[in-house]
Amino acid sequence: MDFVRVQEAAFDSGAELNAFTEAMAGAGAVVSFTGVTRDVSEGDMVAMEIEHYPGMTESALTTIREDAVARFELQGALVIHRFGRLAPGEVIMMVATAARHRAGAFQGAEFLMDYLKSRAPFWKREITERGADWVAAKDDDEAALGRW
Repeated sequence: MDFVRVQEAAFDSGAELNAFTEAMAGAGAVVSFTGVTRDVSEGDMVAMEIEHYPGMTESALTTIREDAVARFELQGALVIHRFGRLAPGEVIMMVATAARHRAGAFQGAEFLMDYLKSRAPFWKREITERGADWVAAKDDDEAALGRW
């Protein structure tokens, strides 16, 4: 099982979660989060375009994943992130964590989400009926790293 994937193709988060859970035999807890592209503009968003630098992005995600596994004594962690053009409502990413106990699984998933939001090298652009704008980093996302 590939535990870090950056891909353009859509995926079935339910099927991914089932496969991950099956691969984590002996885990007492599995936690997952699925991100969905939302219309964050004024209700006229047509798509979100996500760019990345192949090789660099996978390496950064692998490092973040390995850090989460070590910090929270996870049995495993899965990170899938899409790139390309996504319409509102499409699945954009997923994380899943497995641990002996639920606290580690929840904390590992939250850690992954906070770090993916701030440290994963993706560039996002919102396409609306009025034009296109790059999405800037948010102070809230950066501040969330402070708790780790």
